[in-house]
Amino acid sequence: MTTVQQDFQSRVAEIEAYFDFVARVDVGDTLLVASADGQPAYSASARDDLLRTFRASAILLLYNLMESTVTNAVEAIFDELSSQGIHFNDCRAEVRRVVLTNLKQHNPGDILPELQQLSTDIIIKTFKKDKIVSGNVDARRIKELSDEYGINRPAADGNDLLTVKTSRNDLAHGSKSFAEVGRTFTIADIVRMKDKVIAYLSAMLANVAAYIQQQHYRTSAANP
Repeated sequence: MTTVQQDFQSRVAEIEAYFDFVARVDVGDTLLVASADGQPAYSASARDDLLRTFRASAILLLYNLMESTVTNAVEAIFDELSSQGIHFNDCRAEVRRVVLTNLKQHNPGDILPELQQLSTDIIIKTFKKDKIVSGNVDARRIKELSDEYGINRPAADGNDLLTVKTSRNDLAHGSKSFAEVGRTFTIADIVRMKDKVIAYLSAMLANVAAYIQQQHYRTSAANP
């Protein structure tokens, strides 16, 4: 879990640096100039287009942070189960239900050779990292995952995660251009969203860390 938290902080630092750069360009504190003559590298209208693209790109960075953080947090739970050699019957009911759901996603003929020690292998070998969120992360999905595993829900406000996800999907599916999405938000809007998203994900990671540290995945700790 420490690695997940370190990766989160590293990604947050990258995002903070990008947002700071965009904010400076937005207010005119930072100028992009041509190296040959030091003149502005774009016209006034081109600057507005560029800023809209910058703001839309910021949305993508935030969504990537959301998806990677949630995926890595869930993977950390399974890494813990693996390293501790937890047996299926030792898991709390919620985790057993997740494992059985994971099992149904496999072809029996493909997964059977992997299950040498059934009580432990069924937990780890059936886990699929790419199936955790699949481009659909927001506060609602995080709360669903929390309930699925028996983790405390984040108490922070998660409304902005839905805005980020919706805008990201508009970009990913081509239903809106970068200019259209960027026009929707001011730099103040995206900075506020950034702070809210980071706060929500930080709360989620703290809950997952406590869940792992206190072994709330065990049946004996089914009421954290």
